[in-house]
Amino acid sequence: MTGPAVAPTSAAEAHASATAASAPATTAAPAATAAPAPAGAAWVVLPTYNEAENLEPIAGAILAALPGARLLVVDDGSPDGTGAIADRLAAADPRVAVLHRSAKAGLGRAYLAGFRVALDGGAGAVVQMDADWSHDPAALPGLLALLDAGTADLVIGSRYVAGGGVVDWGVLRRIVSRGGSLFARIVLGLPAHDLTGGFKAWRAATLAGVDFAGVHAGGYVFQVEMTYRADRLGARVREVPITFRDRRVGQSKMSRRIIAEALLVVLQLRWEELRGRGPRRGA
Repeated sequence: MTGPAVAPTSAAEAHASATAASAPATTAAPAATAAPAPAGAAWVVLPTYNEAENLEPIAGAILAALPGARLLVVDDGSPDGTGAIADRLAAADPRVAVLHRSAKAGLGRAYLAGFRVALDGGAGAVVQMDADWSHDPAALPGLLALLDAGTADLVIGSRYVAGGGVVDWGVLRRIVSRGGSLFARIVLGLPAHDLTGGFKAWRAATLAGVDFAGVHAGGYVFQVEMTYRADRLGARVREVPITFRDRRVGQSKMSRRIIAEALLVVLQLRWEELRGRGPRRGA
């Protein structure tokens, strides 16, 4: 379980809430203030690293799609000034909060820090998405609709179900993505088709049930591991089709090292489960 449900009244307090769980990657530098979010509101956790060109327009689109939500930008010390842009947005809009971390420490660690702040802030649902426009903010209401209907605990924006797809990708990247999802699906016995995507909506109670301290993954495979842990908790995992587009500006952060890490962590998770050391279904 995560920490106590105490709503941070400012982004600086949000930062303090996450520090204990994320040290030493979090910095004590103050962020722009933000008003308390309504209890049970949806929080959108948006990790950033060198997204100065993308942040302002994507933030505006997210808040237009979900006017009642809280947007939490988790910036890992971007040298291009992304963090300062986030502070300016937070100063101008009480729905925006900022969590500053001192250095890049992996996508998964940034998400976990943001998740803790959202849960401590009383979130009813937590959405995770990329800041590079590969995840369309217009799809946000559709992800949350299944949570609101009470038919799902984790909703995945899926490229690999009927109606979903990918544009602007070459053949090799398509093979790597589909192959990675298929590999994880077979090895871990998971029902979802898109396991490597990062566009997800969580019921807060389900996310709070995940043992963050036990999460291995800091990078790309974090997406696989979190769905695996949700499945083993007995979560109802659903997929809704999305169209994934390659980033508009900036460079992809994918690398051979990240892909190799993903394969190894998937095998490690299965090995631990076979030895009785990992999460078990219904446990």
